[in-house]
Amino acid sequence: MPQHKSCEKRMRTSSKARSRNRLYRSRMKRAVRDVREAKSPEDAQNALKVAGRLLDRLARKGIIHKNRAADRKSRLHRVVKSMQG
Repeated sequence: MPQHKSCEKRMRTSSKARSRNRLYRSRMKRAVRDVREAKSPEDAQNALKVAGRLLDRLARKGIIHKNRAADRKSRLHRVVKSMQG
């Protein structure tokens, strides 16, 4: 257990942040999965818009690195393009 007040607060805030980040990460995984498992190219395109916005938001908040977000978006674009072609 923490011995100092500041450590107690740090424990509380890091616990909240950890649970919030877990929520965001699971949303991200679900959005990426929706793109990959889309039945039609139109569904994939719509899911790609949602996933792209979510990845950008997570990168802006610092939950994932901006290069990782860009890499994920690039790979998803390739998946959607292969569905259309």
